[in-house]
Amino acid sequence: MSDIDSTPVPVGELALQTVAMPKDTNANGDIFGGWLLSQMDIAGLIAATEVAGGRVATVAIEGMAFLTPVHVGAVVSCYCDILEIGRSSIRIIVEVWINSKHDGEPIKVTEGEFVFVAIDENGRTRTIQQGA
Repeated sequence: MSDIDSTPVPVGELALQTVAMPKDTNANGDIFGGWLLSQMDIAGLIAATEVAGGRVATVAIEGMAFLTPVHVGAVVSCYCDILEIGRSSIRIIVEVWINSKHDGEPIKVTEGEFVFVAIDENGRTRTIQQGA
């Protein structure tokens, strides 16, 4: 069976799951993209903090495209896949999935590449102790 024939599934580990609420809608009644981006950033933060063993900060977000609107009441699931761990930085792909309102099938909403940097208690870049 080829990948084309298989049902798409999230890549990475589930880092955050929440419910899209009416207060998070845009003028069209769909969930506001900025709210969704903030949930992705929180999910990436959770994953990066674990890898870095402490405080991190978001330094870049790349390549986002929204594939489908998110409806009120949707369970929004953010999955994180660590792409690269550098001296002080961590690159993570964050995927967002919901279940279809009609049949419950999983639907990919968006993905984006987030870059975090490990920082110390003074807000300065610090080295990530890998394997620690």
